[in-house]
Amino acid sequence: MWTVGWQKLFYVNQKLESMIQKKVYLAVDLGAESGRVLAGEFDGSRLELVPVNTFPNGPINLAGSMHWNITGLYKGILEGLALAQSKYGDALVSIGVDSWGVDYGFLDKKGHLLGVPYHYRDSRTDGMLSEVEKIISAQEMYHSTGIQSLFFNTLYQLVAELNEDSVLLKNADSLLFIPDLINFWLTGKRKTEITIASTGQLLNQETRDWDKGLLDKLRIPTAIFESLVSPGDLIGFVTGGARREIKCGNDLKVFAIGSHDTASAIAGIPVVDSEDFAYLSSGTWSLMGVELKEAILSEESNRLGFTNELGIDQTVRYLKNISGLWIVQECRRYWDSHGDIYDYNQLTSMASNGNAFEAIIDVDDPIFATMGDMPNKIADYCTKTGQKVPVSKNETIRIALEGLALKYREVLENLRSMTGKKLETLYIVGGGTQNKLLNQMAANATSCKVIAGPVQATSVGNIITQMMGNGEIHSLNEARQLIQDSLEPVEYFPEDLANWEDAYKRYSSLKNSNN
Repeated sequence: MWTVGWQKLFYVNQKLESMIQKKVYLAVDLGAESGRVLAGEFDGSRLELVPVNTFPNGPINLAGSMHWNITGLYKGILEGLALAQSKYGDALVSIGVDSWGVDYGFLDKKGHLLGVPYHYRDSRTDGMLSEVEKIISAQEMYHSTGIQSLFFNTLYQLVAELNEDSVLLKNADSLLFIPDLINFWLTGKRKTEITIASTGQLLNQETRDWDKGLLDKLRIPTAIFESLVSPGDLIGFVTGGARREIKCGNDLKVFAIGSHDTASAIAGIPVVDSEDFAYLSSGTWSLMGVELKEAILSEESNRLGFTNELGIDQTVRYLKNISGLWIVQECRRYWDSHGDIYDYNQLTSMASNGNAFEAIIDVDDPIFATMGDMPNKIADYCTKTGQKVPVSKNETIRIALEGLALKYREVLENLRSMTGKKLETLYIVGGGTQNKLLNQMAANATSCKVIAGPVQATSVGNIITQMMGNGEIHSLNEARQLIQDSLEPVEYFPEDLANWEDAYKRYSSLKNSNN
């Protein structure tokens, strides 16, 4: 009896000792539909992700303009961090924050938030590309920043502020991107992380600093931009009101990570000792590209719509922004508003039951770029291009997913042309990896082996960058080896190649006829 009791006590002590030895890193990941806090438990050899909390996100309409509920997001973050503190206590090491790109908030000299951050799809940037091109040519802009000119980029949002004679801009002491703003509220430190800054079309590719020449030409005040920090740099420690809300000690660190969610997602790819692969971060946006050491700034690169965003470990994320699952999300939102409620698994199942290649769409056509009745936009596009209009929800969703996969093929071929790489393996990471039908379509359309996962690649990349900053890991390659050892991705192989080749010919013909 005593022997059994001591064995139990020994087992409990071992379990407690194991928990004490674990180090826990917290990833705050803000997406276009939701935010979350995840814990990365590291036992010295393996990393395990544990969800802490999730909270909703989405645009809110204020007086006819689209904004983000930034205070609601911050409340959800603090609740998650407090739950993690309660669970893990002194095992907590640090926090890293990532989000979508380009959007920002203004602070005054005292650190008060001015206004509510705009949503990047707000219509105030309509016509701003042509306004800027009256001052600086598109090619000059691309050669300087390396960033594709898209209507929602921070640069065009700031030009819109100028054109509106914005009182917010006039009174701004600092501009902070969304993760930088959260970091400021946590630590009191005003810093801008370089990967998220690179999304805004405001940095010079050669100097990797604010492009003051460009900003001066456009009359954008340079004094509002804070000093840049790199992934792995320590921003500060949780302090003030945040510390009281979380109930943490004095030494909970906040690291700069790949604050742009795609930078963290690409860091979370489980590839080791290889440079010849393509990646696809699959979510509301699909971002497809390769890792490079130097930017590609040619006129052809600009014409094809590639962008050179900065990544972890001094890399360049040479990629193209693709509309992504936005079209499916908008179909779901429209049907939900009319009483037809579906989750994403149901939508994927519906697409599986739809007829293949009833119609072909270019997911990057401007008709699909804005919110609204997306099923009707798909029908209008089919009518405009002389194709069969979908007659069921099954066909509508299938057309959207097939269009995405065909776009992947187009972008992959252009990546091969621009980089000279073979790119026979495609790594898909992010929330879209849960869509097995789309993963298989991607393999079929591109004729590539597809390796899908991890689903939470953004949080994984966030956490391993904190670990590098803390000296736990010493290189990106070592970090990716840890990911490979800890998580199990799923492989897909090309099928039905003849039908997909015929579909791609139809897609190319459609594109050519519309140009």
